Amino acid sequence: MNKSFKMSASALSIVLLTGAVLAGCGTKQEAAPQGGAAADAKKPSYTFRLAESHPPDYPTTLGDKKFAELVNERSAGRIKVDVFPSSQLGEEKAVIEQVQLGAIEMTRVSSGAMAGFNKEYGVFSLPYIFDNEQHMWKFLTGAEGERLLDSLQSSKMKGLAYFEPGARSFYTKSPVTKLEDLKGLKIRVIQNQVNVDIMKALGASATPMAYGEVFSALQTGVIDGAENNYPSYFSSKHYEVAKNYIVDQHQRVPEVLLISKTTWDKLSDEDKKLLKQAALDSVAYQREQWKKYEKESEDKVRAAGSVITKVEDIKPWQDAVKPVIDKYRADYKNVLDAIEAAKK
Repeated sequence: MNKSFKMSASALSIVLLTGAVLAGCGTKQEAAPQGGAAADAKKPSYTFRLAESHPPDYPTTLGDKKFAELVNERSAGRIKVDVFPSSQLGEEKAVIEQVQLGAIEMTRVSSGAMAGFNKEYGVFSLPYIFDNEQHMWKFLTGAEGERLLDSLQSSKMKGLAYFEPGARSFYTKSPVTKLEDLKGLKIRVIQNQVNVDIMKALGASATPMAYGEVFSALQTGVIDGAENNYPSYFSSKHYEVAKNYIVDQHQRVPEVLLISKTTWDKLSDEDKKLLKQAALDSVAYQREQWKKYEKESEDKVRAAGSVITKVEDIKPWQDAVKPVIDKYRADYKNVLDAIEAAKK
């Protein structure tokens, strides 16, 4: 074997090794496809992964897919977003940590989960801060809502848009038709001090518990009830063991579509704008899918025998939790002021 052949073989090995390493990365950057304008041919191509905890037909997943479709369409296939539903890439907290590291490029998570990574997001756990869906969206699409998305950059992420979360209400084994009926009931909550404080203020006993344990805990009487939105009440089958659902809508906790700051910082300004606009444009579709799914879920639990009670006068409930709002007001003053201003 002559010297020049040895050098060529060595060079080839290095090229192959480099290719193997790049192929193992989560973000694939490739040469742009042939054809089109010369300027477009020079633009890098990407394949990003978007982690989603809900199943393929859930409204947030459908919103993810609409976002991916718009990105693919507007980049002429140069930027692809592959959606991985049903926690295929890991559970929510672990995925957020991977997004911070840049190991996973994108995810859709609850803003409730984000509070552990950005303190300001804890505001969304406070009770009755939004009067209704319209009030929430007026705030989210305003300057302060956008600032909260941008504030995630200090946590190595970039918020792209919010998705509709629905409203959380109580469901119980025994009938609850008024505030006083909650007194002494053991209610499952997310492991979060604000939620514990809310239950105490409403007269119930907070029982922090993993979501996967709720069905059996209701069935065996370990807890008397839980709280969530209609779609989760239905999809979890909790309606089978807790037939009473009282619509008090104590929390609206927005969903957040976000991207790793490591990934974001590598993009051109043009590609950043493309991704941001595609995210914003996917929101209307996601909200439409949410309303449809929510109505179907309500109809199905009613048909299965659930008793639905709507709270006609929410003021006693709001008055009961005022000490909770006051306790945390100093932590979230600016955001709460902006939420209040969005009522006007």
